[in-house]
Amino acid sequence: MAARSANVNVRVEPDVKKRAEDILDKLGVSASAFINMTYRQVIMKRGIPFSVELPSGIETLDTMTDEEFDKIMQTGLEQAKRGESVPYEEAFDRLMEGL
Repeated sequence: MAARSANVNVRVEPDVKKRAEDILDKLGVSASAFINMTYRQVIMKRGIPFSVELPSGIETLDTMTDEEFDKIMQTGLEQAKRGESVPYEEAFDRLMEGL
């Protein structure tokens, strides 16, 4: 008789695990169900079911001119003065949701 399940042991950074499981919990999906869905997609697609590539055109401090950097900083300062800023934790969470 075939086994009804198999174990998968992986190492994940604790913060990454918590944040991902918090999102999955809001979606009503267990980590086991998500892994099972992902494995099924790998089988169906016969490969990784999402793009795995380095994004192009990421602007960094090294690639910006002083004028571009100053403009970004000035915009941020003006937004903060108008009360349009958010705590860094919220900003980071928003960034991570987009990845």
